[in-house]
Amino acid sequence: MPDHEHSLISRAAGILRAGGLVAFPTETVYGLGANALDERAVARVFDVKGRPRFDPLIVHVADVVAAHRLAAEFPPKAQRLAERFWPGPLTLVLPKNRAVSDLVTAGCSTVALRIPEHPLAQELLHEAGVPIAAPSANAFGRISPTTAEHVREQLGDSIDLIIDGGPCRVGVESTVLQLTGDGQTLLRPGGTALEEIEALIGKVTVPSADLTGRESGGMVSPGMLAQHYAPRTPLVLRTREAASHADAATRERTGLLAFKRPEDAASFARVEVLSPEGNLREAAANFFAALRRLDAAGLDRIVAELFPETGLGRALNDRLRRGAHE
Repeated sequence: MPDHEHSLISRAAGILRAGGLVAFPTETVYGLGANALDERAVARVFDVKGRPRFDPLIVHVADVVAAHRLAAEFPPKAQRLAERFWPGPLTLVLPKNRAVSDLVTAGCSTVALRIPEHPLAQELLHEAGVPIAAPSANAFGRISPTTAEHVREQLGDSIDLIIDGGPCRVGVESTVLQLTGDGQTLLRPGGTALEEIEALIGKVTVPSADLTGRESGGMVSPGMLAQHYAPRTPLVLRTREAASHADAATRERTGLLAFKRPEDAASFARVEVLSPEGNLREAAANFFAALRRLDAAGLDRIVAELFPETGLGRALNDRLRRGAHE
């Protein structure tokens, strides 16, 4: 690591230990981090984001040993998943240890844990020596940030430091999986494909899309509200076929968020193509930044194509459905 990066990480670690807030890059999106063991610092995360306190936070840890310290139970399937997918875009929801504040978990009996893959995030966790509670570094419910500039635009001077680690490689939030004594449930699709998880531990329960995720006083997982990840411009969903055959008269001030390049791109006011070759990983990496550009273009509405309901397409469709305006 270059000296200037090491100096920045050391400064960020000191801010976290002192109760401050640091925005930092992960492979998924930028996180707004606080010392997970400092309730006052965690409370400031909720305040800065405007996040309701019934919505729990993911706790980022440096290694599996640190994860074991925060979980009251770490079943064999969790161990197998950790060995296969950590560090990476998978969050495990497990019974929590008493050391974890109810503020972090929104009063739930479980805690959401993951090890991020980004080298700067890993360096920060090791240097700080504390678990970091971190939702996405944006105003609550808005488009998730995948660059440091996105963080500055939304949160500005309300946080103590922003670490610029470049664009996020994965581009959508982590998959969240709850493990209990009697089963395993997908709480949020994300950067780790459901198919890969099931290949390792067997069938996973996938609740219906209208799940509220509530448990006595709080939600089990972040990202489960009916409307989330939303642009300010009205967002409507269409199949690829319906988007390409929409009435041309409605397109004068309409933007299109397209998976692959559409045949009638010229008829829309603005088009963002996520992957000309139809690659879901490329589409995911470009997704939030493209949606943000359309939102800033002064359009009357954004039409978004749904993706194939497989792999990362499942996660992208989830973000579109929660971001769509009724």
